[in-house]
Amino acid sequence: MTPQLPFANHYVSGVGPYEGIPTFGGFPHLPWQELAGADAIDVAVLGVPYDNSTVNRPGCRFGPRALRANGFNSGYHHLTLGIDITDWLRIVDAGDVHCPHGLTEVSHSNSYLAAKAVANSADFSVFLGGDHSITWPTAAAVASVYGWGELGLIHFDAHADAASDADGNLASHATPMRHLLESGALRKGHFEQIGLRGYWPPPEVFEFVRDQGGRWALMQEVWERGIDAVVDDVIERMVNNCQAVYLSVDIDVLDPSAAPGTGTPEPGGMQPIDLLHAVRRIALETPLVALDVMEVSPPYDHADVTVNNAHRVVFETLAALAAKKRALGGGTPHLPGIQPELLRQRPPRSNA
Repeated sequence: MTPQLPFANHYVSGVGPYEGIPTFGGFPHLPWQELAGADAIDVAVLGVPYDNSTVNRPGCRFGPRALRANGFNSGYHHLTLGIDITDWLRIVDAGDVHCPHGLTEVSHSNSYLAAKAVANSADFSVFLGGDHSITWPTAAAVASVYGWGELGLIHFDAHADAASDADGNLASHATPMRHLLESGALRKGHFEQIGLRGYWPPPEVFEFVRDQGGRWALMQEVWERGIDAVVDDVIERMVNNCQAVYLSVDIDVLDPSAAPGTGTPEPGGMQPIDLLHAVRRIALETPLVALDVMEVSPPYDHADVTVNNAHRVVFETLAALAAKKRALGGGTPHLPGIQPELLRQRPPRSNA
């Protein structure tokens, strides 16, 4: 006779944070090539696994995969805003751009085309890098959708990334902001940088940024004035000057104690609470249409601390976008949340 086993005869369904096929945030997978034919999508997340342009430690080609597989997802209810992200936003993981190794031109062209498809099809675009050279094609794609020269860019970084080249490489992760400024994707007065510090770049790079109407807040200023005062000024200029805003976050803007997994760590950086607070305010108070999070290099991470801080930058943005949509719909916060102040909503896309 078969002994009776102490197992129930019904299956208990559910998915834990460590189970299932990884997509970003556990959101459904819908390839970017199929977005145009889909029903209304609020947010599409696109991975860009490219790091051939890094000047120091490689590895951020593995960033998108780590953010999907190792970012801890404890739920979708943002306590401060009192909102469940999934109640208000339809979010999809649009997969990855094909970035063949050693082929910068192909990888950047692919990134531009995929990013443009995402920006045309979803109300909000999220790009997961990859090294910061990727912001050149992705921000250019967003500018082509929302109006060339109408886009403003807020750049959190330890480094200015506006050099003319790095060791002769014109498409380095040290150069994307120069390309965007020189191309006219960003007009004068449409470029803001926060968190710069350290020993690079040299003065001529800042002369170029200044001549293009760009502004910067060194980490020294953030430390002296506080993040809210700095962000107040940036938001005011963006709202007054730009029709749409793109937010670019190099994870090395954080102090290496909070983001060891990056290619060019620079001591003396921001703490996660200040970065998340700033990102939330920017998403709530400007006409934000796109976000990228760059330079997450898992081989140098410890205990997924970099991955989780980068993951929360995205989730903080999503929660703010959900709160905006809730405000338009007349909703109110769940406990223990508060109703945030809103300044401007997302602008319409152009026909470009």
